[in-house]
Amino acid sequence: MNTRFILPVVALLSLAACATAPKPLQGQFTAVTPRDAVAGQTVGAPVRWGGRIIETTPAQGETCFQLISRPLNGSGRPDSSSSDASDGRFVACRAGFYDPAVFEPGRDVTFIGHIAGYENTRIGEYDYKLPKVAADVVYLWPVVRQVEVVPSYPYGPWGPWDPWGPRWGRWGWW
Repeated sequence: MNTRFILPVVALLSLAACATAPKPLQGQFTAVTPRDAVAGQTVGAPVRWGGRIIETTPAQGETCFQLISRPLNGSGRPDSSSSDASDGRFVACRAGFYDPAVFEPGRDVTFIGHIAGYENTRIGEYDYKLPKVAADVVYLWPVVRQVEVVPSYPYGPWGPWDPWGPRWGRWGWW
């Protein structure tokens, strides 16, 4: 085989490997959203859902998370590029203690499990039916910090005011 064809194939495969989900989040899942799950009564379906934590409630033997669902990107992370994109809310519960100080509101998390049933709650004056996920995997995503980089060009380190006025270089026009 010609190396002219091998190099692009290797480059394509290595780029594709960068877009995959972390190992704990890989697998085959039902393409149902929390909103579809409430409408369709899909108890027992395997799901991979994620979103932003609204509330973390530890109880005896398990911790439950209430989330605002977000569509997942190629790596399985909730897509927070559009703050108004939501598939509804859901509750995910997992055995054990998960600290509410770590799993705080606003953090991105992805769950793998199956739909175990439904839970009714009130949001303000509205009765809301939430699908409940029995989670096998809880994947807390690291916080992404936005950094603003301010270039020094066109003024340089001295800012827009230069005491020597315009010149060609530091040592020119004397």
